[in-house]
Amino acid sequence: MPFEPKTQAFNAKINTIVLGTGDKAVQIGGNNVLPFYSFDAPMENAPRIGVEITDEALEEYVQPKLKAFYDGCGTLAEMAARAQDIQGVSFLVLHLKGADPNGRNRSVEECVELAGSIADTVELPLVIMGCKDIEKDAELFAKISEKLSGKNILVLSAREENYKTVGASAALAYGQKVGAESAVDINLAKQLNTVMTQMGVNPASIVMQAGSAAAGYGFEYLASTLERIKLAALGQGDAQLQMPIMTPVSPETWGVKEAIMPEAEMPEWGDAEERGIEMEIATASACLASGSDAIIMRHPDAIKAIARMIDELV
Repeated sequence: MPFEPKTQAFNAKINTIVLGTGDKAVQIGGNNVLPFYSFDAPMENAPRIGVEITDEALEEYVQPKLKAFYDGCGTLAEMAARAQDIQGVSFLVLHLKGADPNGRNRSVEECVELAGSIADTVELPLVIMGCKDIEKDAELFAKISEKLSGKNILVLSAREENYKTVGASAALAYGQKVGAESAVDINLAKQLNTVMTQMGVNPASIVMQAGSAAAGYGFEYLASTLERIKLAALGQGDAQLQMPIMTPVSPETWGVKEAIMPEAEMPEWGDAEERGIEMEIATASACLASGSDAIIMRHPDAIKAIARMIDELV
């Protein structure tokens, strides 16, 4: 007898979120199948890749290949303009890690000006990542959302401690998209989505950031959380978990010892930059297989590898 595969397309689907405006706007989510299960049903939108530019990139990006890629760029806006042309990139991410009060403590005004200069330079949709300080991020997101009103940006992220402020300013006042960030727990993710929608934020304006981890660093907890969210959203039709998932890969992978240990100290590990690239590829591919609808990456070589993987699997 010939083999007849059974398909499993779900009646429920992930919300479609639109970032940006015009011809370069991008859709995230929208699928009613598990990741890369295109043999069950066509995927409405392939997973998306965003390229991260930190506000400290001019000094921070010291790896030879990465530095060579941005050679000649004298400002972050110039770096962003070059990054948006990397094959496979759908959106640009400005990571304002230098705003951290315990670090460089870059002022809100300086960050707003920086975001404005990049938004005026690039054509791709823009995502703003904060510095992880609850109060500083709330002020940053409010001011940047006002500055970039009409750009349809995503601020990543609102957390339990500041979701009211971030949701009210970014989503309700200025019509931007908001990331709901929880700590690798399906119940916390659902709870945050629920309270944000109860305060009036449209579900079509919410993206989930359900946690992040580098491969080998507790990643199994992240993978199981992403899988459980996707199965509940599709299999159980849970509307409070049907927001698309965006996972920051690069901030995790480029901070672990495999990516930063100098070759001189661990020669048997080989070239440090190549290790970082491989760690980023491994983590990104695992996140996509587990349920991420969009990922944030940094190194052009890693981005190109993941873009090829997506093209071959979708």
